[in-house]
Amino acid sequence: MGVAAKIAPSMLSSDFANLASEAQRMLDFGADWLHMDIMDGHFVPNLTIGAPVIESLRKHSKAYLDCHLMVTNPLDYVEPLGKAGASGFTFHVEVSKENWQELVQRIKSKGMKPGVALKPGTPIEEVYPLIEAENPVEMVLVMTVEPGFGGQKFMLEMMDKVRTLRKKYPALDIEVDGGLGPSTIEAAASAGANCIVAGSSVFGAAEPAHVISLLRNSVEEAQRNS
Repeated sequence: MGVAAKIAPSMLSSDFANLASEAQRMLDFGADWLHMDIMDGHFVPNLTIGAPVIESLRKHSKAYLDCHLMVTNPLDYVEPLGKAGASGFTFHVEVSKENWQELVQRIKSKGMKPGVALKPGTPIEEVYPLIEAENPVEMVLVMTVEPGFGGQKFMLEMMDKVRTLRKKYPALDIEVDGGLGPSTIEAAASAGANCIVAGSSVFGAAEPAHVISLLRNSVEEAQRNS
């Protein structure tokens, strides 16, 4: 058996005016994590949520809040998100070349799980030092769309990155985000992804619980066959 499957509905696709009930609904449907997209309007054009919203949601939920920081200065967010109750803190390698060691150390000191994300155009080799460090990241997020916009098409060619990572690091949490759903999960699962972020495919489904269990089954099936 490989690394545990974790299905993380992307709350960016939820009704933000009813975030607490939407979060609970996803957990009732079988979600493992809740994926929170934090965008600063600078690293990506979109502006979404920050620590105050995480803090508000934390008061209503014990869920694992998987925070993906699409921001230019991730270091500025560690303290506020730690205080707010974030569970995972995933920063982008593109903006952390100089200070990732300090970032990882601070994220862990606030009790959060450190992860690193990379855009489609970034070579996978750029995250190796962060995985192999003495104080390593604990998850790699391979973006399967250009970050900052919802509803884009899944980029199949990103699965080479996932395959390369899985071969090199059998025990690593590998997350994929962007265009994941029933039609694309096979590709991601067979490449070795175990943490699956899904937005519109879950929230737009007639039966979200069915989609969540399908995503999970695909990951577990691929691991049995690998």
